[in-house]
Amino acid sequence: MKRNMSIQQDHGISWDFMGFTRNVPRVNQVESNIVVGVLDTGIWPESPSFNDEGLDPPPKEWKGTCQISPDFQCNRKIIGAGAYRSENLPKGEVLNPRDSKGHGTHTASIVAGGLVRKASLYGLGFGTARGGVPSARIAVYKICWSDGCYDADILAAFDDAIADGVDIISLSVGGSKPKSYFNDSIAIGAFHAMKHGILTSNSAGNRAPNYSPPQMSLHGKQYPIIHGGDAPNKARGFNASTSRFCVENSVDLSLMRGKILVCDSLLRAATMASFTGAVGIIMQGTRQKDYASSYPLPATYLHIAAANDIQLSSPTESTATILQSNAVKDASAPSVVSFSSRGPNLVTLDILKPDLTAPGVEILAAWSPIAPVSGVVGDSRSVVYNIISGTSMSCPHATAMAVYVKTFHPKWSPAAIKSALMTTAFTMNSKLNTQAEFAYGAGHVNPLKAINPGLVYNASESDYIDMLCGQGYTTAMVRLITHDSSACTSTNTGRVWDLNYPSFALSTTPSESINQFFTRTLTNVELRASIYTATVFAPPSLRITVDPAVLSFNGIGETKSFRLTVQGTVSQAIVSASLVWSDGIHDVRSPIIVYVLNKP
Repeated sequence: MKRNMSIQQDHGISWDFMGFTRNVPRVNQVESNIVVGVLDTGIWPESPSFNDEGLDPPPKEWKGTCQISPDFQCNRKIIGAGAYRSENLPKGEVLNPRDSKGHGTHTASIVAGGLVRKASLYGLGFGTARGGVPSARIAVYKICWSDGCYDADILAAFDDAIADGVDIISLSVGGSKPKSYFNDSIAIGAFHAMKHGILTSNSAGNRAPNYSPPQMSLHGKQYPIIHGGDAPNKARGFNASTSRFCVENSVDLSLMRGKILVCDSLLRAATMASFTGAVGIIMQGTRQKDYASSYPLPATYLHIAAANDIQLSSPTESTATILQSNAVKDASAPSVVSFSSRGPNLVTLDILKPDLTAPGVEILAAWSPIAPVSGVVGDSRSVVYNIISGTSMSCPHATAMAVYVKTFHPKWSPAAIKSALMTTAFTMNSKLNTQAEFAYGAGHVNPLKAINPGLVYNASESDYIDMLCGQGYTTAMVRLITHDSSACTSTNTGRVWDLNYPSFALSTTPSESINQFFTRTLTNVELRASIYTATVFAPPSLRITVDPAVLSFNGIGETKSFRLTVQGTVSQAIVSASLVWSDGIHDVRSPIIVYVLNKP
C-alpha cells in the first residue's frame, strides 16, 4: 500500500490530530500479539520507546530470531532482529541490527513505540511520545546502510519476515524512478507478503530538498554578518557571482570565520558542513516554507520577498542573531507538503497512486544517539528523540492504522484492510493541493471509521495476476514476480479497470471522447442485512453512472458486483469525482480521477 505524506505538525501529537487519542477503543490482547516487521536502517534497542515493561512473552506463533551480540539484545518489545548485506559492508559499519542512522529507530517508534513522557528535541515538541499501537511487537530487518538499500537484501528480508510470521510490514524505502513490477524488489516482496496474508505499507517518496531549520540558535548573541558575494574564495578561482550563492568551496573560510554567512540560495545540510568557522547561515529562495529541517549549525531560511528587506551597511558593521524556532499550529493542515511525491502511477497508469495520506511533517520520535541530528557527518550533537519529516514518517503512521484495523478484524485480507482505510478516509481540499488525488489519494487516514467500513473491496493473488497478464506481462515476467507456476492464458487476461481496487483512475488525451467502464465487487463486513445506494459526485464535463445503483446484502461475507461507466471529455489536467455507497450509517467512498496524459 503506497503512502503519501501530509500534515504540517510542529510537535509530537500527530495521533491526536487525527482523533486517535490514547483513549480510543482497543483490543489490547490482540494488539500485543501483532508483530510489525520494520525494514529499515535497524533500531536502537535501548531507546525508552522500546522498553518492554508490562509486556508478556512473544506470541507463541512467532518463529523469528534475534541476532544477539554483546552489542545488541532483544526484549519483549523487539522480539526479532537481523541484518542483511549481500555486498561488502561500507567502511566503519558492523553487520548487526543496531541503527547508526536514526531512520529505522524513528519509524519503528512511530508504529509501535511505548509511551514516553517529557520527550522533545531541545524543548521542541515537548510532551508524550507514543506509537500508534504501543502494545504491538517489533521485528527489525536492517536492509539499509550508509550507501543505500540493495534489492537482494530487501528480498531476503521480505522472505525472512514472511517465514518469521510478521503480521504487517512497514517499509519506509523507495526508489527514485519507477520500475516494472518484475524488476521491483519492493513490489515482488509485497506480492509474496500478500500471498501469505501480510499487508505491506510503503512510503511514496520525497522529491524536494530540505530547508528551514528548527532547533539550533545563537542564544540572542549578535554576530557580524558577511554576504557570500563579499567573500569569494579567490584562491580556488571563484568570484562574487558564484560565491554569493555559497556553492561548495566558493566562499573564503577565513573571511566567514566567527560570522553569520548570508547566501542568495537555499543550501543542503551537507553543504553547510564545509563552512568551517561560520557561526550561522541565512539563506533565501522561492521554495515553500511548509516544513522544517535540521542543519549542522544555526541557520534560517527567508523567502526572497522577505530577504529583499535585508540591507547590509557594510561587512564590518552589520550584525544579526538566529533564534531557536518555536512551535505553531498550522491552520491549513491537513495539506500535502511540497516535497511529497505525486502521481500518476507511471507503471500502471489507470491505478491511482498514492492510496492515502497520513502525518509525516515534523514528527517527534525516537532516535539513535550516535546518529547525527541533521544527518550530516560531523554533527556531534546526540539526542534520543528527533524531529524529522518525510514520507518515511507518513508510512509508519499508516502502518499503525492498518495494525489497528487488524486488531478488530484479525482474519481480514491485506486488500480488505487497505480498502477500509481508503474508503473511510477524510476527504482533502483540492484548493490546497492542486494535484488533487495525485497528491493525497483517497484522503487522510481516519482510523476510528476504518474499523467499521461497512463494505470492502477485496482482492486476491489471482486478481493481481490477471491484471498483470492483461497489461501485457508474459508468463515469464509474471513468474519473476510470483516465483511459482502462474501463467498468462486466454482465460485470465484481465483488464486493469476490473482490478477490484477501492479507487478509479482513467488516463486520456485532451478533448478525447471518453466511454470507459469499470467493474467492482463489494463484500459486506457487517453482521446485519443492509441496503446501499450509490451517489456520484462529478463535474458537468463527466457523466458517471453506476449499474446497479442499489445493492442489497443479507449478511456478512455476501458479495455484490456493479459497473461504473465514465463518459464525456476533459480539457483540464485533472478532473476529480467520487462514488459513495451509503446505507445511512456507513459511507463507502472511492475517489474517481480522470486525467490528461502528457505524452512526450
